[in-house]
Amino acid sequence: MGPRAPTPAFCPASGFPTFKPSSLPKSPSLSFPYPPLLAATMKLNQNTILLGKKVVLVPYTSEHVPRYHEWMKSEELRHLTASEQLTLQQEYEMQCSWCEDEDKCTFIVLDAEKWQAQPRPPEESCMVGDVNLFLTDLEDPTLGEIEVMIAEPSCRRQGLGTEASLLIMSYGVTKLGLTKFEAKIGQENEPSIRMFQKLHFKQVAMSNVFQEVTLRLAVNESERQWILEQTSHMEERPYRARKAEPVTATPSEQKSWNYMLPRPDSCTGDKSTVSSVCSRPS
Repeated sequence: MGPRAPTPAFCPASGFPTFKPSSLPKSPSLSFPYPPLLAATMKLNQNTILLGKKVVLVPYTSEHVPRYHEWMKSEELRHLTASEQLTLQQEYEMQCSWCEDEDKCTFIVLDAEKWQAQPRPPEESCMVGDVNLFLTDLEDPTLGEIEVMIAEPSCRRQGLGTEASLLIMSYGVTKLGLTKFEAKIGQENEPSIRMFQKLHFKQVAMSNVFQEVTLRLAVNESERQWILEQTSHMEERPYRARKAEPVTATPSEQKSWNYMLPRPDSCTGDKSTVSSVCSRPS
């Protein structure tokens, strides 16, 4: 999940990438109150679960690295996300470094139905993608760029990316003080453009050089209420409490998931619970 190149996101609606942001002009302040946005707030999600109807958003931890590493063995996915192939040990080292990242917020996207099954399966087996917020405009800390990736092909075009986007937007508005969102999408990626338009984003720019369009949502009071209404079912829970629950797996599942490498010595904290906030998964 770390930046490796000027990074496009992978939109679940079509399988085409969206692209990383550039700064846009600062917009006027809004009249309604919102929490102050400090760099430290980007680490709020290290112990946060956002539970929706179709997806569950959890912090990125070392437990998720092996599955992500398997995803990135796909040449197609590396191309679409502008990523280079790393070794598994390098992935763990990257995950450690993201603990200090303060301008990005990432959640791993899990399949809610699988995640809530009893007995509880390994969390890694529920992974379908990730969703990110980037705060890259130094002149406007209330602007966040949103990117979403549904890496599992069988899970695309089922509304998982839409709900994941809404959940993180709600989190950004209520916990990070964001009042504007933007998304950069390839011009040919009409399904992705329609998805964000469905979320009330409006096109504000087009780049023929990069073959992309920029869509933006200004979160005024009515849009804020709409986002909160769309996510009224969302539950926020502590992540460590969930991690304390016993995991049940078949012998074959145990063999599949029990191949994690030790975290580098520079990392601190409980290996199973220390998380990071970070950028586009590597």
